[in-house]
Amino acid sequence: MRIVSLLPSATEIICALGLEDRLVGVTHECDFPASVQRLPKVTRTLIPTEASSGDIDRLVRERLQTDRALYTLDLPVLQGLRPDLIVTQALCDVCAVAQDEVRAAACMLPGSPRVINLEPQTLSEVLASIRQVATAVGVDRHADEVISGLTARIETVVARTAALQRRPRVALLEWLDPPFSCGHWSPELVRLAGGVEGFGQEGRPSRTLRWDDVLTWQPEVVFIACCGFSVERTLCDLPALQFVPGWQDVPAVRSGRVYVTNGSHYFSRPGPRLVDSLEILAHTLHPEVHPLPNGLPCPVRMNGSGVGILTGVSEGAA
Repeated sequence: MRIVSLLPSATEIICALGLEDRLVGVTHECDFPASVQRLPKVTRTLIPTEASSGDIDRLVRERLQTDRALYTLDLPVLQGLRPDLIVTQALCDVCAVAQDEVRAAACMLPGSPRVINLEPQTLSEVLASIRQVATAVGVDRHADEVISGLTARIETVVARTAALQRRPRVALLEWLDPPFSCGHWSPELVRLAGGVEGFGQEGRPSRTLRWDDVLTWQPEVVFIACCGFSVERTLCDLPALQFVPGWQDVPAVRSGRVYVTNGSHYFSRPGPRLVDSLEILAHTLHPEVHPLPNGLPCPVRMNGSGVGILTGVSEGAA
């Protein structure tokens, strides 16, 4: 079976199931595991590479009004790959190729490949999407192993969290200009990790906030995982926070508990690495309870002004 993935998270699921040798095409954003970057790219972005966060937000809102996605298919490349299965999504209106475009393209391809949509909105549904892909390819037994391993890691975090005496107020932000709450599975991750999220609702989309909302919540931890952004790209937006009236008085800022992680690799992708995201967040909130597993990156920790950079998480900071 020849598989094309139209989602970075789907690519990660396919590879976790041991199906990388059947993967013939991926998106321009697929970068994990690193070996998939050699594969043909079947999508391209309509976002200017030099766009600021504010400009990206405006472009997204304009596209939403016209039912147009921010990504499009490279149809000649897709046709040349002759896929039997295309894995896509219908969850987010702008972060992948539009569902209608995918189905229209599939009808024009030789052999009329099967198209499956992944639409997880919670952590359990993410695990179920792994099963969905496995069933489509006929490797359910391997899915049992993958899901069992991920579930065991989740349960380990949950068991440690159950013994906590106190849970800090958390603001997990998915964008900074303007600020966005976290959504879908991320509020659940905060709860499982031992925090209280002030804005996101489990299983519901993220939403636009005002900085006044954040200030009123008085978060004890601010955790920034900008959708689709690396740590380095996110840090470009951090200096502007010092001009937000009242930012310096936020408890998380006063205590130096403002953190930045790679939102492109973690939190934004509903695949196996959401469990990595849970473990990173749990360690960040309660380092004395949740050790960071080998191989996972510490988030970058900002100093009290929100500008300087410190690395790692200080033990006993919770």
